[in-house]
Amino acid sequence: MAGYVPTTSEVLLDIGQEDKEDALNRHSEKLAIAIAFALLKTPPGIPIRIVKNLRVCGDCHSATKFVSKIYSREILVRDRNRFHHFKDGVCS
Repeated sequence: MAGYVPTTSEVLLDIGQEDKEDALNRHSEKLAIAIAFALLKTPPGIPIRIVKNLRVCGDCHSATKFVSKIYSREILVRDRNRFHHFKDGVCS
């Protein structure tokens, strides 16, 4: 409802569009679980900090922007290359 559309261009498998979207759902599940747990267990206004040992894909990046806007939370994600600072639906 907020406008999220899966970014399937990064799925390199030769499968249909619906299967690509399904593959993305399973792929980003660990990041989504980490964010959901942090939303449930931290008080509003406290930044969420997540460290990943892999690069954040474009779809995870887009989804995290929507989460930061919808829940009015600051989300800091450290991947193997850089820090991502999500706030109000924008990444620094």
